[in-house]
Amino acid sequence: MRIPKLLNPGDTVAILATSGPCDANRLAAGVETIKRMGLNPWVMESCHAQHGFLAGPDALRIKDLHTAFASPDVRGIFVARGGYGAARLLTGLDYGLIRANPKVFVGYSDVTALHIALTQKCGFVTFHGPMPASDFHDGGDPFTLEALKRMIFAERNHPYAFRGGPLQNPPDRTLTTIVPGRAAGPLTGGNLCLLAASLGTPYEVDTRGRVLFLEEIGEDPYRVDRMLLQLKQAGKLREAAGIILGDFSPQTLETLRIPINELIATEKKPTLAGLACGHTSPNLTLPIGHNVLLDATKGQVLLEKINVLSRL
Repeated sequence: MRIPKLLNPGDTVAILATSGPCDANRLAAGVETIKRMGLNPWVMESCHAQHGFLAGPDALRIKDLHTAFASPDVRGIFVARGGYGAARLLTGLDYGLIRANPKVFVGYSDVTALHIALTQKCGFVTFHGPMPASDFHDGGDPFTLEALKRMIFAERNHPYAFRGGPLQNPPDRTLTTIVPGRAAGPLTGGNLCLLAASLGTPYEVDTRGRVLFLEEIGEDPYRVDRMLLQLKQAGKLREAAGIILGDFSPQTLETLRIPINELIATEKKPTLAGLACGHTSPNLTLPIGHNVLLDATKGQVLLEKINVLSRL
């Protein structure tokens, strides 16, 4: 999996909306946070548009994506917020154009649909991370901001090589071993609802030999059970090398004991729970498509260190 060229201070980044409409005040505050990170934000038209429950018609949101990927002045792309609607764009995207112009691409939640499509169809790493109008409206949590910068900013003289090593939870957030063991492979996944919705489509998540990350918010335990069952019956849990569970707020491991023990643990794949990633604060940034080592016995997730020679 290719690594897009990482960011440097002063780089221009596009901010666009692929799903729901943006709140103007939250967006403006998020843009200021992006500036404080040392980046030059270009707020695109979709961030100011509304088409019912969408940030403008599909054609506008696709146009902004194509423009951002094609523009030689844009070094990275932040999705402003989640909501609903990213999956509506998948049939209209020019994957050849995007494949030829890989860039840092950041978002989560509904953006899961785009992460899966871009990694599987375009072959470059994307970043499951915080969004300006969702996570930066209050200036951003310091841990979240540092975790993001550590992942998407280049090391000196290594523009395609982000730091390897462990993904560190905040000190007060412990990881829980569900099934011990070790697994390695490219990281895939994201929001559970979006992954379940991908099944049976040309954009279906591929978990074969991959470490599957899952997160969700605001779903009752029986609904989490139903979506996990859908993935299980489709063979997605069986085909995964290992499983990482992120935040399922407001549900806890105890409230999800039945689906975790009866649907996930029974696959006997190395499984770790409690990674501070998803609809939570602090919120880690994950490189989707990048190789990870999951050591569920020791409670560790390690990122492979990329040699600069593997650059694009």
